[in-house]
Amino acid sequence: MSATADNPFNFGDLALDEGFTDREQELAELTADIRNGQNVVVFAPRRYGKSSLLWRASQELAARDEALIAQVDLMRVATKEQLAAKLSQAIYDGIASPILRVRDRAAQIFESLRVRPTVTVEPMTGNFSFSFSAGHAGADVDATLERLFELPAELAAERKRRVAVVFDEFQEVIALDQRLPALMRAVFQTQPHVSHVYLGSKRSMMHALFNDVNEPFWRSARQMELGPIPAAEFAAFVRRRFESTGKRIEERFASEVLRITGCHPYGTQELSYALWSETDVDVTDVAMERALDRVLRAENAHFTYVWDTIPRTQRLVLQALAAEPAGRPMSEEYRMRHGLPAASSIQRALGDLVDAELVARHGRGSYAIFEPFLAEWVRRFAA
Repeated sequence: MSATADNPFNFGDLALDEGFTDREQELAELTADIRNGQNVVVFAPRRYGKSSLLWRASQELAARDEALIAQVDLMRVATKEQLAAKLSQAIYDGIASPILRVRDRAAQIFESLRVRPTVTVEPMTGNFSFSFSAGHAGADVDATLERLFELPAELAAERKRRVAVVFDEFQEVIALDQRLPALMRAVFQTQPHVSHVYLGSKRSMMHALFNDVNEPFWRSARQMELGPIPAAEFAAFVRRRFESTGKRIEERFASEVLRITGCHPYGTQELSYALWSETDVDVTDVAMERALDRVLRAENAHFTYVWDTIPRTQRLVLQALAAEPAGRPMSEEYRMRHGLPAASSIQRALGDLVDAELVARHGRGSYAIFEPFLAEWVRRFAA
């Protein structure tokens, strides 16, 4: 069975169906929020499963015909015209088409826009795509975006359907135009029956957007922060996935995988993928070492680039944390043990490493390397 089975682990793409790793409580809360028209903001570092969680919630809601969802990834948007195009596509695909059924009629909803999009019909599929040319007056683009923000609620009310609008990497809205949050909030606060879901990976920016009293989105959404998946649940998931293909992994090896990855969802899937590939039937110590080596070779170019582009003090901090995880780099004893410079220099270095999501705080004054496999790479190649 194992000779012909597909690898049951997945990283880099959305974790769908059996590849989705538990998070049952978060899933139940998010589906309930959308079903009830509750706005929610989801904080989590990159590659922590925010999009997979949202996709799974969308699957469940769609299967029960409980909500229609339009999703926009702001990381792929560089201008407000591109945002208008992404919004138009998301509203058309996720809300208008399922409600209105006829494609031509669904596309007609955009005739009310100040700036009308160019609509292209794909010759092979007949699907519609939308684009906005540059060069329009700023006021016209803003009016177009405002109208697009209004459309989901109008469509929902017209056909008595629950809808949700999802913004992935929402913190990027600031880079488009610092005035956009105020415009969005002015529209969204009049839509109590539409759930707005904001996903973000840059915690400090997201925290400021939703917790600063001077920001338009202050306390406008329930907040959900994704942490690591509990080790016991993740270990059971890893064992089940191995067993589903006729292979076996002892509990000690599953625990070792999670020790190395720190229960990071992406990292755990990546190492498990490599370990499954290196295993014939039963996981062995040799297979574990080969799998880790395989992952480190795959990550080497990325880690080498990171190492070459960070200042010396940040390198020293990473070396210290790799040697003594969950340490207190600001303490005199720790700095003495690892030959670190003055506390003020270490504080600046830690702040930059946290912002880059290479290091995370673990309790008061305690830090650990957060990026999966970076600690192991530093111990092997940069110590």
